[in-house]
Formats: sequence, structure tokens, C-alpha cells
Amino acid sequence: MLTLDRVCASYEDSQVLFDLEMEVAAGTVTTLLGKNGMGKTTTIRTLYGLTDNIRGDVVLNGTRINGLAPHKIAAMGVALVPEGRQVFPTLTVEENLIATARFKNKRECQMQVDKMYELFPRLAERKTSFANLLSGGEQQMLAIGRALMTMPRFLILDEATEGLAPVVRREIWMALKALKEQNYTILVIDKSLKPLCKLGDAHNILQKGALVWSGQSKELADPQSEARRHLSL
Repeated sequence: MLTLDRVCASYEDSQVLFDLEMEVAAGTVTTLLGKNGMGKTTTIRTLYGLTDNIRGDVVLNGTRINGLAPHKIAAMGVALVPEGRQVFPTLTVEENLIATARFKNKRECQMQVDKMYELFPRLAERKTSFANLLSGGEQQMLAIGRALMTMPRFLILDEATEGLAPVVRREIWMALKALKEQNYTILVIDKSLKPLCKLGDAHNILQKGALVWSGQSKELADPQSEARRHLSL
């Protein structure tokens, strides 16, 4: 689905990514790990066309997407759930979902809205509430639902459960598990290693903008592993 080949990225004169190489296989869940400031969000912004200067190759389904505008990348089936959620505060839950829908008629749109309510029953309960009145966890559910309304092939989540209550985190992990079972391709940034190990097929660790480790859940789950050593540095 996605290949990053010797990718470098900068903000003006400040280089953040250094010869980054990473792959995301279709139909899998891939994670991107590392401490704050190591380049995880910049990686997401780079593959979505939001950094100033990109070198190397960012390839999506065989097409090099370097330099494409974000809306063109989105049209290729990529949906981003950004850090900070960024829902439309003065629209209701249902209006937020409809706002990003990509359907030919109202019936198809409503069917997809109903699927989002099945995925996140809390949203069904709050469908007439304005988004700025939702809890942080409900806003995150709404942000995921809104991304899914674009019918993506590739879903990207930046800080999927950061700062949320444990019960809400469990609901979001359950929803992502359901999406994996539906064969979505997912790239997720998060710090919760236990659910990531259960959900993820492949894991990648960044340090100072470079890939220092990639491997499977069994290795990441081992407290004595090289992966854990990198995360503790």
C-alpha cells in the first residue's frame, strides 16, 4: 500500500526526517512508535503532502505522490485522523459525518452514517449534539467516523488514544480491531504498547527522524527486547 524510500523532510531549514525507509502492507495494521519529537507526526504530514521539502520517494499503490496536494492524496483513498481531532465545533455529530461523506445520494450517505453509529454507539446517542460539547473521547470517535465517511482504503491515526479515559480507549481499540477485520489498511501512532501489540501486524520505531527498529508484536511485547530498549532511550 505504502512505501517510503530514503525519505527526507524539512520545515524550512530544519531537517526532521533522515533517509526514512518504511512499508505498510495492504490490509494490515502498522504502527509508528517513538518518544515525542522523534518525527512521527512529521512522517504522517510528509506522506500526506504537508511538509515543505520532501526528498526520496513516497509511493502509494505504485504511484509516487511526492509533491501532490493533500486533497489529491485524499482522493486516492487516504484518510487522516489528525492529532487534536479537529472536528467542526459548531456542527452536530451527524452534520460532521455528512460533511465529509463521498456518496452519490442521501440513501447511501445515511447508510454509511448508520455504520458509524454501529461502530461507535456513543455517537448515535449524541448525534444531535454540537461537536464542541462532546468529551475528548467522543470527539476522537467522531474524528475517526468522519475520516471513514470518505470511504478510504488507507486510514492514518495520529495519537489514536492519547489523553483519553481508559474506557474510551478500549472502545476505540475495539473499533480499530473491527476495521482490521474488514481489511482496512491502518497506520497508527500511539503510546499504548499492549493494545498495539495485540492489534498491530508490524511495528516501527523512530529516533531523531530515522528508523531504528522494525519488527513484529512478539518482539515489541518483550520487555527485554531491542525494541523496548529503543523506546526507553
